[in-house]
Amino acid sequence: MKRFNVTGLCIPQMHYMVDITNKINEIKKYIYQGEYFTINRARQYGKTTVINELYHALKDEYLVIETSFEGLGEKAFSSENEFCDSFINLISKKLVQNNVLDGIIAEWETNKSKLEKFEELSARVTELVKNVDKDVILIIDEVDKSSDNQLFLNFIGMLRTKYLESSKGMDKTFKSVVLAGVYDIKNLKLKLRPDAENKYNSPWNIAARFTVDLSFNPDEISTMLIDYEKDAMTGMDIYEISRMIYEYTSGYPFLVSRLCKAIEEELNRNWTREGIEEAVKELLKEQNTLFDDIIKNIENNKELDSMASDILMEGTEYSFVQTNPTINIGIVFGIFIENKKGKVQIHNKIFELLLYNHFSIRQELKRRALKQIPSSQFIDECGDLRIELILNKFQELMQEEYRDQTREFAEKEGRLLFLAFIKPIINGEGFYFVEPETRNNMRLDMVITYNKKLFIIELKKWYGKEYEEKGHKQLADYLMTKKADKGYMVMFDFRKTVKEYSRAWLDVYGKSVYEVIV
Repeated sequence: MKRFNVTGLCIPQMHYMVDITNKINEIKKYIYQGEYFTINRARQYGKTTVINELYHALKDEYLVIETSFEGLGEKAFSSENEFCDSFINLISKKLVQNNVLDGIIAEWETNKSKLEKFEELSARVTELVKNVDKDVILIIDEVDKSSDNQLFLNFIGMLRTKYLESSKGMDKTFKSVVLAGVYDIKNLKLKLRPDAENKYNSPWNIAARFTVDLSFNPDEISTMLIDYEKDAMTGMDIYEISRMIYEYTSGYPFLVSRLCKAIEEELNRNWTREGIEEAVKELLKEQNTLFDDIIKNIENNKELDSMASDILMEGTEYSFVQTNPTINIGIVFGIFIENKKGKVQIHNKIFELLLYNHFSIRQELKRRALKQIPSSQFIDECGDLRIELILNKFQELMQEEYRDQTREFAEKEGRLLFLAFIKPIINGEGFYFVEPETRNNMRLDMVITYNKKLFIIELKKWYGKEYEEKGHKQLADYLMTKKADKGYMVMFDFRKTVKEYSRAWLDVYGKSVYEVIV
């Protein structure tokens, strides 16, 4: 029986995989047109698997040289001679694997250690292309392992020159070159040559814009589950489960496979919404390279940290302008995508929860008062959440510890304080998420599931009686969509002179709402 795989290359004979045939066919169009391009996507976005599938789709029609710069080592970039020698060795292995004639391989390797300049390597490429009876495709994975090295830039500059000369009929070279990595190589603004004229020229400005979506939509996710269900016969609703997995992952390939793997191997094949929520919760507890990268990149970039926090906690809307350096780096790292309104949003709900947890833990460390209340008192004898008591205690905390804080502090950190307060209480058994549709400067809806019960809490800023009434109506409407009769509201009132720390049950448009003013 096959298994779900989240490490390294996915192989159809060994692993349950999304059918990416349509994506491969889209990429093949670039190849047929002789394009040079970069597949740049964030970590663990399935690039290596895509390249492997692309190789198998092209190998009968072309000589496909598919290799990687990973593990090439620093020595290879110490001089042109070392790079040329290393590149010759890399390609030789692939020529052998492709059953290229021994004579062609021997000519390719002749006096390889004596290649001193890229001009000599260029001539060797020309002879290789002339000698084989198929067009040659070059695919290099993990190129950004060395993209900050001048010799690498010189190398792709050589490829660029050959491409331009070939277009004029003055040279022979690879029909298509595919570079894969996290960064888009053509945006590198490092000089190819020391003269001022070329100082800011990109060595990869010949590259076609790569627009194939490598994330998985619900229909694509279902192809993997159909394959799995043939073996497992769980009786799951494949369409509904695919839709729910997409709801949490937005099709991020690693996250899709990781949830499936958790349900299959760790959660007794619980292919239900509860099972998916449990898988998300378990995933957020683990340490993995993807999450480590996201947190590291947030921590190392103050502007990115601030923008992500504004989007999550304040509902701030930023236009999706990729030329903005902060937005662009967020896209590169897989943190940001464009929503339907043309605004920046966090890529998926799992990343949102990861960042909520990160920001709230940071708040806990800053505000020690949040740790002083034992969470056990908020669970009753039936194991249910005592949500009214939680809100009352939060109100007391805000009144005692933060009443003298500035309005600026309260507006910026109030919601984060609530999240930091409630998260340790529900962390063991419960699950929460924030509805992106209701996230804005005045309103944020949190949905908590605990002991199979649903709690809907609206966090709202007070901007006058009219806005309060509007908030009540919005919460009542939202409760109706969730088929719930009861809801909760935390109203942040930042006025210092007339505010009352009240708490009461209200009848709001036929729904019961427990409101606390903090």
